[in-house]
Amino acid sequence: MRKLLLYLIIITTGVVFIGRLFYLQIYNTSFAALSEDNAIKVLYDYPQRGAIYDRNGKLLVTNQPSYDVMVIPRELKPFDTLEFCSILKITKEKLNKQLKKARIYSPRVPSVVIPQLTKDEYAYLQEKMRKFDGFYIQKRSLRDYHTENAANVLGYIAEVNDGLIKKDPYYLSGDLIGMQGVEKQYENELRGIKGIKRIQKDRFNRDIGPYKNGKYDTLPVNGKDLTITIDEELQAYGQKLMVNKRGGIVALDPSTGEILTLITAPNYKPELLVGRKRSPNYTRLHYDSISRPLFDRGVKGEYPPGSPFKAITALIALQEGVVDQRESFFCSHGFRYGKKAKLGCHAHASPLSMIPGIAQSCNAYFANVYLRSINKFDTPQEGIDNWEKHVKSFGLGNYLGNDLSSGSKGLVPNSNYYNRKYNYPKYKWYSTATISNAIGQGEISATPIQLANMTAAIANRGYFYTPHIIKAVDGQPIAIENFTKPKYTTIDKEHFEPVIEGMHQVYVQGTAKALQVNDIEICGKTGTAENYTVVNGERMQLTDHSVFVAFAPKDNPKIALTVFIENGYWGSRYAGKIASLMIEKYIKGTISRTDLEDWVLTHSLEEEYAKPYSGEPFKINQ
Repeated sequence: MRKLLLYLIIITTGVVFIGRLFYLQIYNTSFAALSEDNAIKVLYDYPQRGAIYDRNGKLLVTNQPSYDVMVIPRELKPFDTLEFCSILKITKEKLNKQLKKARIYSPRVPSVVIPQLTKDEYAYLQEKMRKFDGFYIQKRSLRDYHTENAANVLGYIAEVNDGLIKKDPYYLSGDLIGMQGVEKQYENELRGIKGIKRIQKDRFNRDIGPYKNGKYDTLPVNGKDLTITIDEELQAYGQKLMVNKRGGIVALDPSTGEILTLITAPNYKPELLVGRKRSPNYTRLHYDSISRPLFDRGVKGEYPPGSPFKAITALIALQEGVVDQRESFFCSHGFRYGKKAKLGCHAHASPLSMIPGIAQSCNAYFANVYLRSINKFDTPQEGIDNWEKHVKSFGLGNYLGNDLSSGSKGLVPNSNYYNRKYNYPKYKWYSTATISNAIGQGEISATPIQLANMTAAIANRGYFYTPHIIKAVDGQPIAIENFTKPKYTTIDKEHFEPVIEGMHQVYVQGTAKALQVNDIEICGKTGTAENYTVVNGERMQLTDHSVFVAFAPKDNPKIALTVFIENGYWGSRYAGKIASLMIEKYIKGTISRTDLEDWVLTHSLEEEYAKPYSGEPFKINQ
């Protein structure tokens, strides 16, 4: 019995040992992985980031070499810190801070000590690296810009932060990622795929060659080249016209929704956000709270649309059958809608029907047809909700669904909005409470890209394509349904002709008569949008914004655009001139209206922008 017990103990002990060995070596791979991690050094081979071209094949962005000093904390050996700091031109305190940060991140995974060395710095340091165990140089690519324009469109690349690393395991400390613009929106296409090299180490932690003869190594896959829809020559011309002005210019191809220009002013040169100078330059641009060069006014600036919105007012009235193009309305310097309430208007012939009403931008005409559109229904709530439905069908009041990395939705008010505003049902409100909507003032707001899209929908007689910035990936044209499928408005096609003719007459005999361009039939609409700010807690009225929308030619249009100039007085003064020049530049390639060009280039609005900070008095809006 004792013999049997002894055998049983021996067998049981053997089974336990075998089971434990099986668990450690087969079932549980953590120790094997740890052993491999200690014996193998993983190096990454970074791919070239994809290049970016404009619609005509002009190279906008490519790459330039950059070098990061990396450290693997567990491989560090005592070294001459003073010499190392002297070579890198950094303080000992900064070096210690970076090493501490690297240890916290991971003792085994490489971390950046000094990013983005120049070629000369790299050449000098490379000769010295053998003296500093644990450090090595990682080659990367920085962006190299071949244009001084479209920084807001292109975006920039920057080092990933801890949050991004945790969110996406593809990225490691020191990796670069697209920030803003095309770089951000198409990061996955542009970045490529990193290659991996595994280096075998001996028990003295020395490199002895590729792990398993490179069997598990991979080559990098370069990023894809992008062709974007921007016309760089037109973009450059527009930015030239916007010097000393603030606002935005957005131009589209109505037949595709491709964005031809996306201009914001003031802007900055894209090269400012490259390399080690990126951080201080970004800080300077970010804290410029007056001119706000990082704020893309073309897609984020929300403004009252002003008189260009009158085209929508006319289209809704025609669709609802409350007016036809022949009916006329009187205008006595405005429209009275209460005992003392009046919507003012400038001097012009009276009465006016729809086409001359658009050409002369008569506020009284549009106030009348707007009220009819609302009062057609039993309650103003029903009327305003029907109006909202029509307006939103033009892409206003919502994000357009484009492929830009930022934007604002604007505002198209509905009955719920006004019920809250007027504390309904305690206080009753009527259609006249919303009458400013008729002329694009009041509560409605829109971005320049939304107004350009609205103009494209009018040019197309009732439909538009979602504005987008991508044209091709690695030479293959895009086939994204959201960009290639037309979106239809709620207005029937036949109602667009009188409105388009009215916009054509704006150039023939209306408010933009002086802005005609020979041999191009342009349809446009001037606008003057009221402009307010708050100074010392008081609401002050500043100089009006200058707004202009246009498309050309009248038939088979090639370009539709919006020009919005902050504090630009009235529509034809700044925005209208710039719109005519942009259209001629795109369609003809040359400028015949050099008188308009000279005027725009020699006039500045900097004094207007300084007024809120100069202490000069402003009229308080009562």
